[in-house]
Amino acid sequence: MSRPITIWGELAGLPIHQHYVSTGGIRTRVLEGGSGPALIFIHGTGGHLEAYARNFAGLISSFRLIAYDMAGHGFSDKPDRPYTIDFLAEHLVALMDALGIEKAHLSGESLGGWVAAWTAAHFPSRVDRLILNTPGNITNKPEVMRMVKESSLRAVREASLESVRARLEWLFYDKSFVTDELVHLRYCIYTQPGFERAMEHIVAVQDWEIRKHYAWSPEWCGKIQAPTLLLWTDHDPTGGLDEAELLRQWIPGARLHVIEGAGHWPQWEKPEEFNAVHRQFLLQNEPDFGGG
Repeated sequence: MSRPITIWGELAGLPIHQHYVSTGGIRTRVLEGGSGPALIFIHGTGGHLEAYARNFAGLISSFRLIAYDMAGHGFSDKPDRPYTIDFLAEHLVALMDALGIEKAHLSGESLGGWVAAWTAAHFPSRVDRLILNTPGNITNKPEVMRMVKESSLRAVREASLESVRARLEWLFYDKSFVTDELVHLRYCIYTQPGFERAMEHIVAVQDWEIRKHYAWSPEWCGKIQAPTLLLWTDHDPTGGLDEAELLRQWIPGARLHVIEGAGHWPQWEKPEEFNAVHRQFLLQNEPDFGGG
């Protein structure tokens, strides 16, 4: 019988601590532990640092691991402004400054991948290596933008365990990974006072008039100097391997690895492979990667 997945069960006994730091006046929740090169995990739209609970045990012996709630997300502060990609990238750099990190590996999932790539393009001296994990809707498909916006707002405006579960299940290939604990945690986040306004700011980048200023393009992707791994899955609801191929063309020297049997959260559905890929790509002497 396999043991049940719980967030604390994944983290229990590890040398970690949760704390808050001020990043340009934004109180930011951080989970960190371990030593070695810094590896920062960046969650997706409407997400929170617990998205990486299943990765700390497998990587903490090799890295100084940091997961955090982006501005407007989780239990970090929620300034009253749209959370555009440049703003979230600046928040990430401010977090690195607050933690005394000059340069880090970045691993971002979905929106977090977008923020990580933008950071690598516009703050190249701060990024060592880059992993873009199912970064999501590279070609700006209107139906995906609409789905992300509507389902995210519905999960907050009509907050119930059922609406939150539906939002989470969309992320997973194997729906059994959406545990009651995960649903209750996100329900707690989504029912915080003022979170409806925060979610409106979170999904602002799903509106083309805002998104067009930050949309994936060869112009800014071509500025990425960090060795880059595209980490895709075979069941990502936001974009197929055709979009991965676009990024592989746009980002100089980018390599691709595909995790099978996973959706938009391979870090949760396939943590052993996810962790192994991170160790291999980030710790090897040469940036080349033979993952596919």
